[in-house]
Amino acid sequence: MDVLPLLMLVAGSAVVAGAARRTPVPAPLLLVAAGLICSYVPGVPDYTLDPHIVLPLVLPPLLHTAALDSSYLDLRANLRPVALLSVGYVLFATVAVGVVAHLLIPGLPLTAALVLGAVVAPPDAVAATAIARRIGLPSRLTTVLQGESLFNDATAITGYRVALAAAVGEGVSWTEGVREFVFAAVGGVVVGLILMVPLHWLRTRLRDPLLQNTLSLLIPFVAYATAEQAGASGVLAVVVVGLYLGHHSWQVDFATRLQEAAVWRMIAFILESAVFALIGLQLRVVVAGLGEYGAGQAAWYAAIVFLAVVAARFVWVFPATFLPRMLFPGIREREPGTDWTAPVIVGWAGMRGVVSLAIAFSIPQTVHGGAPFPARNLILFLTFTTVIGTLVVHGLTLPSLIRLLGVPGRDPRAETLAEAQAQNSASLAAERRLEELLADERNALPPPLADRLHTVLEQRRNAVWERLGAVNEVTGESADDTYRRLAREMIEAERKVFVDLRDARRIDDEMLRSLLRRLDLEEAALYREGATEGEGG
Repeated sequence: MDVLPLLMLVAGSAVVAGAARRTPVPAPLLLVAAGLICSYVPGVPDYTLDPHIVLPLVLPPLLHTAALDSSYLDLRANLRPVALLSVGYVLFATVAVGVVAHLLIPGLPLTAALVLGAVVAPPDAVAATAIARRIGLPSRLTTVLQGESLFNDATAITGYRVALAAAVGEGVSWTEGVREFVFAAVGGVVVGLILMVPLHWLRTRLRDPLLQNTLSLLIPFVAYATAEQAGASGVLAVVVVGLYLGHHSWQVDFATRLQEAAVWRMIAFILESAVFALIGLQLRVVVAGLGEYGAGQAAWYAAIVFLAVVAARFVWVFPATFLPRMLFPGIREREPGTDWTAPVIVGWAGMRGVVSLAIAFSIPQTVHGGAPFPARNLILFLTFTTVIGTLVVHGLTLPSLIRLLGVPGRDPRAETLAEAQAQNSASLAAERRLEELLADERNALPPPLADRLHTVLEQRRNAVWERLGAVNEVTGESADDTYRRLAREMIEAERKVFVDLRDARRIDDEMLRSLLRRLDLEEAALYREGATEGEGG
C-alpha cells in the first residue's frame, strides 16, 4: 500500500487548516478551495472518495467527538425543533428535491431522482459545527443546528437505502420502506442504549489512562459496527453512546479526561481538515465521469438542484418554526419565543458535506439485470456541485447575514458572571468540606499546609471574578490575563532550570520528565482557563 498520498493529504490539509486560523475565512472553505485547485495540479494523485472508508471509519469518530461536545440537556430541551429538522426536513427534502429533479432533468427516472434527493438532503455535521463556532451563533440556534447535524445522517442514509432498493429493482413498497426506516432508527437508538451503560462502566473501572483512552478510541467504531451488523443505524448508535458518555464524563478519572480531550481534539482536527480537502479533490474525478453530458447542460442541471435544495429548506423551516407554536399553546409555554430572523439563519445554514459525497459514491454501477444505474455519473456531479455550492455560498455569506439581521451573539460578560457564581457556590461547598475534614484529628495538618488549601480555594474563587474587572490601559489585559501570562513566564523559567540541571548531569532524564509533567499540568490548567474565556468572547 502506498502511504505517501495519504501522508500528503493529511499534512497538506493540516497546513491549510492551520493557515485558515489567521484569516477571517472559515477553514472548511479554504480547505475545499485548496482541494479544488490541487485536483488539477500535475502529479497530484486521484483521491477517489471511498464510501467503504468514509462511512465506517471517518464518520463514527467525527460524530462521536461532536456528540461528546454536545449538551444532552440542551438537546433534550430543544428536541422538537431538532427532530423536525433531522427527520422531518430530511425526508421532505428527499422527496422535494427528487420530484423537482425528475420533472426538470430529462430522462431522470423518479426512483433515481429520489436517490439524488436522499443523497443531498442532510446538512453536514462538521460544516455546521465549524461555522457555528466561528461566527458565534446564539446558544439555542447552535444547539438546534448541532442536534440536526448529529441525527440527520441516520435519516438520510436510511432514506437512501429505501430509494436505492426501489431504483435497482428490488420492488420495495412504501410500507416496506417505512418499516425499514423505523427499524433502522429504533434499532440504532436501542443499540446505543444497550452499549452506553456497560461502556461507561468499563471506562470508570479502568485505572490506566492509556487503556481508558484506547477504549475511548474504539467506542465509536464498536457502536457503529454493532448497529450496522444488526441492520440498524450505526449513526444513531454512535450519537446515543457519545451523548451519554459526554454527559457522564465527570465520573471518569481526571487524567483520562485530560488525555481524552487532547486526543479527540487532534483526531477531529485531522479528520475535519482531510474531509474538506477531499471534497475539493473530487472535482477531477467527478468531471471526468460526466461522459455524455455536456458542460453547459450539466451546469444547468446543477443550478436546478442547488436552487431546489436551498428552496426546500426554507419551505420547511418557516412552517416548522411557527405553525406548531400557533396550533399548540403548550409549545408556546414551554419554549422561548422567536422572531423571523431565527428561521432565516437556520434556513441559510444548510451546508452539505462529505457524507453526501460518500453516499453518492456508494451508488452501484448497475441495477438488477445488469443495466447501468440511470444517470449515476450525473448524480455524482450534481451531489458534488451541491456540496460545493452550499459550502461556498452559505459559508461565505452566513456571517454577513447574521450581522445584517442584527442577531445578538453570546454575551461573554453574562457567561463569565454565571461561571463566577457557579465557582463561588462550589468553592463555599469545598470550604465547608475542608473544615469538616480538618476538624477530624486523622486529617491534622501543619498550619501552613492548611492555609495553603484555603488559599487555593480563594484563588480559584477570585480568578473568574477578576475577568469581570477593569482592563489594563497599557497592555489591554484584564487582571486575570496578566496573572496567567506571568504564571506562564514563571513556569518557563522553572522549565529552563530543570533542563539546565539535566544537561549538567545533576538530575537524570527520568526525573526531568517527572518534573516537566508537573509544570505541563499547571500550564495546561492555565491554558484551559484562557481558552474558556476566549470561547466565551
